[in-house]
Amino acid sequence: MMMICSSGGSTRGSANLPNKHPCTTLSSKSLQSSQFSSLHFFSTTSLPCLRITSSPKLTTDSLKVAASAKPSPLRVIIAGAPASGKGTQCQLITQKYGLVHIAAGDLLRAEVAEGSENGKQAKEYMEKGLLVPDDIVVMMVRDRLSQPDSQQNGWLLDGYPRSSSQATALKKFGFHPNVFILLEVSDDIVVERVVGRRLDPVTGKIYHLKYSPPETEEIAARLTQRFDDTVDRVKLRLRTHRQNVDAVLSMYEDITIKVNGNVSKEDVFAQINNALTKLLD
Repeated sequence: MMMICSSGGSTRGSANLPNKHPCTTLSSKSLQSSQFSSLHFFSTTSLPCLRITSSPKLTTDSLKVAASAKPSPLRVIIAGAPASGKGTQCQLITQKYGLVHIAAGDLLRAEVAEGSENGKQAKEYMEKGLLVPDDIVVMMVRDRLSQPDSQQNGWLLDGYPRSSSQATALKKFGFHPNVFILLEVSDDIVVERVVGRRLDPVTGKIYHLKYSPPETEEIAARLTQRFDDTVDRVKLRLRTHRQNVDAVLSMYEDITIKVNGNVSKEDVFAQINNALTKLLD
């Protein structure tokens, strides 16, 4: 604690001065107010002394922390039918907002390849041609969402959950999205996008006969169509998608944003970007 007193011409004189005025105690918080922005001390016995104390609750470091505080990172779930453009939008979202992209299918394959405990259990079912049980998949997703990068940067959960039980499990583990983005594309457009896709078996590149045709006739001659890119298969996948979405929407009804996916990828992202920007305001 520091004490500042007005005094006469000498130290000895000030020591014998009667205490005519009580000392005024000022904290550092008080000194920051406008009325104490400038203090002047005069050599006169008519002014009281000033006792200045520091407040432990207000420090330079605490002010810096308050000034640099950031909003909570985004937590996003995105869903869409096959060929809805979901993959493209995930790339644009992660590039703009720095979110960790977590696709359940990719995560499952990575865990199996890595030979993790969850991966070993999943592999047993996959080798038998069976669906991997929800409890195994949700543990993989939970572990990935718990990683430091997901917690610090926020996450974009792609195509998961696909059932009410999966959504309930996420909630149980404490993962609550800010927004559920649903890309809505008409069936006719989905069928056109899927049926027109072709695979180059040499490079692995995906082409589309209408929207992104092969560069040369040589490439065009070797293109193949994947077995599940037929009209019958895509219609089956659309029915499955609707069942999954209907089961999940009730869990996220109050945070769902439906996006028109029939337009260009730029226009689709503009809709998504507008929604995410509002969440950060």
